[in-house]
Amino acid sequence: MVSAEQTRARILDGRVTSDQIKLEVAAEVARWSAERAVKPRLAAVLVGDDDASAVYVRNKVRACAEVGIESDQRRLPASTTTEELLSLIRELNQSEDVDGILIQLPLPGQIDEATIIKAIDPEKDVDAFHPSNVGLLAMGRPRFVPCTPAGIIELLDRNQIGIAGKNACVVGRSQIVGRPVASLLLQRDATVTICHSHTKNLSEICLQGDLIVAALGKPEFVTADMVKEGAVIIDVGITRLPDSSKKSGFALKGDVHFASVSPKCSYITPVPGGVGPMTIAALMKNTFKACMDKN
Repeated sequence: MVSAEQTRARILDGRVTSDQIKLEVAAEVARWSAERAVKPRLAAVLVGDDDASAVYVRNKVRACAEVGIESDQRRLPASTTTEELLSLIRELNQSEDVDGILIQLPLPGQIDEATIIKAIDPEKDVDAFHPSNVGLLAMGRPRFVPCTPAGIIELLDRNQIGIAGKNACVVGRSQIVGRPVASLLLQRDATVTICHSHTKNLSEICLQGDLIVAALGKPEFVTADMVKEGAVIIDVGITRLPDSSKKSGFALKGDVHFASVSPKCSYITPVPGGVGPMTIAALMKNTFKACMDKN
């Protein structure tokens, strides 16, 4: 990770902040579980053999152990059909022992992702992708907040970075990050512009942003000429690129060109170690909330 000394910007360290949150959640889980003799439980479902997805699920299961949440990992073959996955979801929906259900995305191409998301019990949908949870968030009355957007807001809050009155530019309009984080920023009194592949004059719009959330999945897309002096940069992207100089054979790159952007901005998230750990911390909070709401 690049140190704060190597750049003018202050590094928003998601690892440090997420560790603080997990300690808080662990204390709450321990107290709550001792009073009721019930432990929260997350069911994590991984379909197929995607290495990145396997790492993400492994990290989530590890975080559960750290905060005292029990986890049940289900791994299905890449040939799994929509009906087979729906059968498992029905089982998890009906299980009194399961408080939260996480289906790791993306799913293999033969599975209807929208059907799967809609099948999850909204009260166990700790990713907050179910249409009813999306609607509640849009109304400003969320049952759960999607984990990455929730982590972004928490990272800003815990570093005392104001949102109200800011011009916020969200680059990317996915249902997982772009749209929900735009909604959260709007609810916190930011003036929000959502940019996407059809946006004209994208660079000029980004230059107006006091806060830029880059979540489009294109490595190093946001460059210095798109960022004004003193902006706050939240880099959601993470892409593996071949790199023979690395022992692993690849390098992880965000959606922001860190080397050129960091000298201009006031705060910036690194990749890795920025938004990713915050996403997992938010998942722990959602799972615990699902358990409390049920009991």
